[in-house]
Amino acid sequence: MKLLVYGAGVCGSLFAARLHEAGLDVSLLARGERLASLRRHGVQLAEEDSPAVRRVPVPVVEHPAGGYGLTAVLVRTHQVDAVLESLAGLEGDVLFLHNWAGGAEPLGAAIGHERVLLGFPALGGTMDGDVVRYRATNFMTSRVPMPIGEPDGRTTPRLERVVREFRTAGIKAKAEPRMDAWLKTHAAFEVPLGQAVYAAGGPVALADDPDAVRGMLHLMRQNLAALPTPPAPRAFAALQTLPEGLLVALLRRFLRSPTAVHSGLSDVSPATAAELGRLAEQMRAHAKAR
Repeated sequence: MKLLVYGAGVCGSLFAARLHEAGLDVSLLARGERLASLRRHGVQLAEEDSPAVRRVPVPVVEHPAGGYGLTAVLVRTHQVDAVLESLAGLEGDVLFLHNWAGGAEPLGAAIGHERVLLGFPALGGTMDGDVVRYRATNFMTSRVPMPIGEPDGRTTPRLERVVREFRTAGIKAKAEPRMDAWLKTHAAFEVPLGQAVYAAGGPVALADDPDAVRGMLHLMRQNLAALPTPPAPRAFAALQTLPEGLLVALLRRFLRSPTAVHSGLSDVSPATAAELGRLAEQMRAHAKAR
C-alpha cells in the first residue's frame, strides 16, 4: 500500500521514519523550510538529550499526488480545515491522527464520509531545530497502542487492513470501536492540561503550583461530566471518582516526569495555544448541541 504522511512535525516525522525503516512505500509531505531541511538531511532523530543524531531518508513531497492507498494526517487541530481542501482531490482513505473533538461529520463533508478513519498517534517528542527528540520508550514502543477506528464504530476490512499494516511495521496499533468518544474524552482531559501548562510556562512550573493543578482538575471533571457518552477508555472515569487530594498528587508527579517534560506538553508556542483554542471551541459546540 502506498502511503502519504501529511504533516512533518514531531509526530508526522516519527511516524514516516518508522514506516520507511520498516520498508513501506511512504512519502512525507512538508512545506517551506521544513521541506528544504528534509530534502537535505532526511528526518533527523535523537533520543532525548543525546548528541547522536540518526538520519532517515524518507522521500518527501511538497504537494500530494495521486495513487495513495492511505493518507495519514498528522497536523495540529487548527490546521485541519486548511488541509481538507487538498485532500478532497485525492483518492484513497484518510486517517486523521491528531487531537480532534469535532466528530467525523465535518471531515466527511469535505472529503467524502466513506474515506474517513479516526485515530490518535501514541507517540510524541519535541523539535530541536530540525531534529526530532523523543523518549526511546515512547518511540513506537509505548505500552499504550495507537487507537484507530471507524467513525461509526464498525470493525471493517479496511480498518483491519490498516491496523495489520501498521503492526507489521512495528507500530502498536489497535482497532478502537469507540474512537469518536475516545477523542472527545482525550480533549476533555487535554484542554485543561494543555492550557494550564501553557499558562504556567511548562509542566514542571505547573507541578510547583498545587492550586493551579487543583483548578485544572476541576475543569477536567466538568468536561468529563459534559460528555455525551461515558469516557473512553473507561479509566478516565477515575478522574471523577478518586479523591481530589490523591489526583492532585498524581498529576503533579506526572507533570515532573520525563514523559511530560519530553513530550508536546513542553511546547508553549503560539501554535499550541491555537490548537488548544480550536479544541475548546469544538467541545463547547458539542456541549451546546446536547
